[in-house]
Formats: sequence, C-alpha cells, structure tokens
Amino acid sequence: MRVAIADDSLLVREGIARLLAEDGMEITGLAGDATALLALVHRTQPDCAIVDIRMPPTHTDEGLAAAAAIRAGAPSVAVLVLSQYADAAFALRLLDGEEGRCGYLLKDRLAASGDLADAVRRVAAGEVVVDAELVAALVRRRRTPGPLDELTAREREVLALIAEGHSDREIARRLFVTVRTVETHVRHVHAKLDLLPDARVNRRVQAVLRYLSARD
Repeated sequence: MRVAIADDSLLVREGIARLLAEDGMEITGLAGDATALLALVHRTQPDCAIVDIRMPPTHTDEGLAAAAAIRAGAPSVAVLVLSQYADAAFALRLLDGEEGRCGYLLKDRLAASGDLADAVRRVAAGEVVVDAELVAALVRRRRTPGPLDELTAREREVLALIAEGHSDREIARRLFVTVRTVETHVRHVHAKLDLLPDARVNRRVQAVLRYLSARD
C-alpha cells in the first residue's frame, strides 16, 4: 500500500508517516500544503492520499479542494480526509458522487494506528469510511421523506456501522448477533434502497453514500 500524506503540521505528517510505515505501508512523500500534495500525487500515483482539511494559505478548505482535484484527475487514488472537527458540510462535499474510495476521520482517531491503517486500506479498496461522530451528525439532520424511511432501526444501525468502516464480522460482534444475521440486514437494506445486483456497482458503498448524503 503506497500512501501520500499532506498536513501543514510537520509533527502530524511525520507522525502519520511513522504509524503507517510501522504497519508496512510505503510513504511516497509528505506535503505541507495543497499545491505540494497535488504535485506529489501526480508524480508518485499513490494508492491513497491522506489530506488535512485546513492547510495554507487560508487554512479553510484547501484540503477539500485538493481532495476534489485528486478524485477528478486521478480517480484511482483514494482520499482519506483528516480534521479536528466533525463538519457535516465538509463531509457532504467529500461524499458527493457515487464512486466511494473516500473517508473522513477525526484526528483523535490517529491515536490508534491500527484504525488509521485499516481506514487507508478500506478506502483504497473502494469503500467509504466516516468517523462515528460525523456519521451521527449527518444522520441527525432533517431529511426529506424517501426510501431511507423504510429501514428499521436495526437496519439503520447496521448501515451506520458500515459507514464507520466496520466489516460484517465486526458489526456482528458489536451487536451480539451472527454474521449471517448482519448479512440478512444488509440484503434488506439493499432491497429497500432499490440497489439491485450489478457487477459494476458496489452496493455496500452506494447504500452508505445514500444514507450519509440524503439532503434536507
């Protein structure tokens, strides 16, 4: 797994690099701003780019703009955005589209190196990974009526855990049910959201994106 890292804090980007290197990942380079990140991605074509949201020069949303540029210009490169804040508006900008291969984690998650490395692997494999606090913030928003209203409370719970990047086995362990029960819930979610089997589409990703991106 080859990873490019961008953060305006030298300590943060070096710390992330060390954590991921210890997990066997190759670091293709480090960048301190969005411009340097885009050049790094273009030059090294990593499997995943880790991007801080707030970077020079304005420290507002340069990272999100860079993430959008990467997703448009290098769709094979997954993007994992890091932030100190659970910002629903920023998350919706990142999740816009239907291709997955993206994630949004709070920097507090960096304390657990295994969680970060697992998130990198998941987004590189095409999944969507969103921090639990942000999933809750997105789900609390008012929504227009739609297919999501047909989901049971347990189906919503399973879908939220999928959005956080958990596998069916991990979800089963958290909910004290069998893996087969989780798989049944997932099938029901797919059916209620009218996500028919299609080799070209990752229904699991599509379900998560619909769940998190439902508009007010």
